[in-house]
Amino acid sequence: MKRRIRRSEQEYSIDCCALCKLNENCPDKYGEKITLKSHELTVHYFCLLMSSGVYQRGEENEGISGFLVDDIKQEVSRSYRLKCAVCKKNGASVGCYIKSCRKMVHFPCGKQHQFIFQFTDPFPSYCKDHSPTQSLPVSSCVSEPLSCSVCLDPIEAVLSYSVLKCPACHCSWFHRDCVQNQAHSAAMFFFRCTLCNNKDMFQQEMLRMGIHIPERDAAWELEENAYGELLQVYQHCDANKCLSHSGRTNSSRTGWFQILRCMLCGSRGTHRKCASLNTSETDWACEDCAAAVDATASLPRHTDSPQPAGQRRSRSSKRSLILTPRQSPIVCKRPSLSGSSAKEILQELASQISQHHPSMPVVVSGNKVLEAAMELVKRSDFKPSHALAVRFTSSKHIPSSGNTRHFLSLLVQQLQNTIFEGPDGAKNLTLDAQALREDVYFDVGCLLSLSLIHGGPPLGFFSRALYQQLFNFPRDTPLTVEDMGNTGFTDKVKKIQESRSLEELREAMQSASEYLEVAGCMRPVDSLSDKDTLVEDIVSFHLITRLQLPFQRFCEGLKTLGVFDQVQMFPGAFVSLFCSSPDKLTAETMSALFTVKFSEQEETTGKESAVVTFWRHYLVECEVGRCATSLEDVLIYATSADVVPAIGFSPNPTLSFLNPLDPAGAFPKSQPSSNHLVLPVVPSYQVFKKNMEYAVCQLTVMQAI
Repeated sequence: MKRRIRRSEQEYSIDCCALCKLNENCPDKYGEKITLKSHELTVHYFCLLMSSGVYQRGEENEGISGFLVDDIKQEVSRSYRLKCAVCKKNGASVGCYIKSCRKMVHFPCGKQHQFIFQFTDPFPSYCKDHSPTQSLPVSSCVSEPLSCSVCLDPIEAVLSYSVLKCPACHCSWFHRDCVQNQAHSAAMFFFRCTLCNNKDMFQQEMLRMGIHIPERDAAWELEENAYGELLQVYQHCDANKCLSHSGRTNSSRTGWFQILRCMLCGSRGTHRKCASLNTSETDWACEDCAAAVDATASLPRHTDSPQPAGQRRSRSSKRSLILTPRQSPIVCKRPSLSGSSAKEILQELASQISQHHPSMPVVVSGNKVLEAAMELVKRSDFKPSHALAVRFTSSKHIPSSGNTRHFLSLLVQQLQNTIFEGPDGAKNLTLDAQALREDVYFDVGCLLSLSLIHGGPPLGFFSRALYQQLFNFPRDTPLTVEDMGNTGFTDKVKKIQESRSLEELREAMQSASEYLEVAGCMRPVDSLSDKDTLVEDIVSFHLITRLQLPFQRFCEGLKTLGVFDQVQMFPGAFVSLFCSSPDKLTAETMSALFTVKFSEQEETTGKESAVVTFWRHYLVECEVGRCATSLEDVLIYATSADVVPAIGFSPNPTLSFLNPLDPAGAFPKSQPSSNHLVLPVVPSYQVFKKNMEYAVCQLTVMQAI
């Protein structure tokens, strides 16, 4: 009887985990707390997963994630007889994976006593004496870390249970709790080293060292109504005296009491009746915005967009697509720019960008940059002369000042796979019936012009043949078979061109008869010399005749903001911008790109001159691969651009200096919105390089998370 009483005193409520006997509900530490009321059973998922005597014998929908209820109860009974090596209480279900080791613990006790639990099959656990460890490579020349790369707090530069490092770069050190919190937030798809951005090797090492990586989407993507603000519109009448009997928030679909939002800010509203507007009026600006706009300038009109809403997409027939033109895009009305470079011409065109009107919002979900851009140009209120306000919903680490440049850089990359074909760096237009129906050729041309004027990178992927077809440069240069690219038909045309006898020519024509008939080039040949005219006709059909309508719509799109007209006037100035990859950054060009601004105090000028020397030496080491960062990474850190934009930087990049009280802990600071980089004055190049690498890598990696 006494034995039963003692055991009943040991009983715990159904809210407690049957394995560890704790009532805590902490998914980060112990996994999900799962209760089966019908069986009066509660367990933490990690306690169950790491228990040594239970296995997943059922399907995922049976029991608890495949662990059958009877098996769980048997494990509870088995562990009840085992004493925990930490708390000395019965119920220890987790044992060290080393067979010769007899240590048994509750899962929470094991975490407190530096047990390592590996969340990979067969889910082994290791006590403090047998747990895996980390070590630095013998040849490693990596300097000791100054802080945790996750929380940025100081860190002890000794690898231990509490301090881990990245196995790829050996530069990123972090607290165990910090990297576990990061793993729980980022989950499997976004969990990676915060400095070198390595994912595969990093995740394998973290699993080996007992870090649990959830197999789900990132936590920020699972928040309820995370992006709900995107669906909210302002719905309130802000007139001094509201005339609506139904209240200020009431809005009819049409008529006097439909609420109109300010067309400039969108954060104020009024009923038509309350603002003395006609029922046909749709444009209204609030007092604040109207006061900010020049009194002599008219409010924005829908005619500023490339095409009225009623003509945006005509799909009634192919004939309507051809015969219904869009409204003329905004074009440059400035005097001739003869003798100017492409950069200067684009800068002049950029003066059309309005600073007095609200920016055009662009919301990018995930990596769907192209989709967001296409949605932008299809909007009825799209105005290419307005600035862009880009926001990435899937990243919280890209500075808002760098969103537009990052967006345009990704956009140019993705546009190459739309209406173009051919190898990288030598793309031609392709014929796509669906793209023609949906007028994608116009949209792509419009987006390319938009990118050039709004600060995007040089294009650099047009083939010389495509550039010649568009802008007739160089003049009077005939197109050749090589200009057709590596299409499936090119080899057949080459056989026709390389025929050495009339019989070979006829055989080559017969093998390509289907295409020749479509092209209108199937004809009798009487001599071998006829092949030259035949090849010219085939090339002309393939590159010009069959693509007339795509070229027409593409050119119309390129006329946005006057780009096409200026390139057509000065094709020689723009050929490298369209057809050549951007020049590779060098230490010399990077150094020349930044203007150094020394302090006015003479006593600090000497120290700052030494830092300039450090800066130039650092750029050289980046160029030759002796640094963890590249020149492109440094440029991104300072300006949010990985190449010099086609229009150049505005304002020009500058360098200034910071004189910290503690030079060893001073890091550089960047101001991408003004292309400004602040370098700390430090006593040695080693400190300068270490701090510079840390700052640049930190930003580069955080952008990718």
